[in-house]
Amino acid sequence: MAKKLEITLTRSVIGRTEGQKVTVKTLGLNKIRQTVVREDTPAVRGMINKVSHLVTVKEV
Repeated sequence: MAKKLEITLTRSVIGRTEGQKVTVKTLGLNKIRQTVVREDTPAVRGMINKVSHLVTVKEV
């Protein structure tokens, strides 16, 4: 069974670069404190690394 990651947006995207805004949107996050569950894949890990200062991640 593939591991899952629980990703929560903890900081605002206001004033961030367009690339970071798009990455957060691609992860499925729209509002602060919103949480999504995603598969633990290299692509998702790369997106998390790009916006690691805006999100918190827990393994489920």
